[in-house]
Amino acid sequence: MANNTFLIALGANLPSAAGLPAQTLAAALERMPEQGLMLAAVSRFYRSPAFPAGSGPDYVNACAVVSAEAAPTEVLARLHAIEEELGRVRSERWQARRIDLDLIAAGQTVLPDAESQAAWRALPLERQMRETPSELILPHPRLQDRGFVLIPLAEIAPAWRHPATGQSVAEMAAALPEAEKAALVPLEPVGAPD
Repeated sequence: MANNTFLIALGANLPSAAGLPAQTLAAALERMPEQGLMLAAVSRFYRSPAFPAGSGPDYVNACAVVSAEAAPTEVLARLHAIEEELGRVRSERWQARRIDLDLIAAGQTVLPDAESQAAWRALPLERQMRETPSELILPHPRLQDRGFVLIPLAEIAPAWRHPATGQSVAEMAAALPEAEKAALVPLEPVGAPD
């Protein structure tokens, strides 16, 4: 995967101006080309339980592969612009939200450096829930732990390998607990771009 190719995770569990969560994800995908993010592939939409358990309604999740002639920080800024347009207000971490667009990876780029990425990847869950990095960490430090990212991502980028661990998306998805994989339920299409 080239460094101008980006993996994006989408999620929502509250209605937005675009409608219900699945409609919001479709609206976010429609806005990506307007931001110079050219869609190469989009996964099916999935229903997944909110995390942590009991923190809100079920989510609708998906992943996309996009290409852009932009640095990762610029791609992240463009994703944040789409979130704002759809009503996202950033406040508390891991809360219910109208839309969440996460930059998961930029080709084989590791940011800010291998040591920092490894430290954030190894951060215990209780610290993950409280601490926010001051700079972009790529690949996303919790990628390997998130079934709601790995299952849809495995549909569209199964061979992508984590540049720090060497594991493919397919391998990371296969290593998830069976109960976590079973909790993700594919939804019927709602007009997401092909």
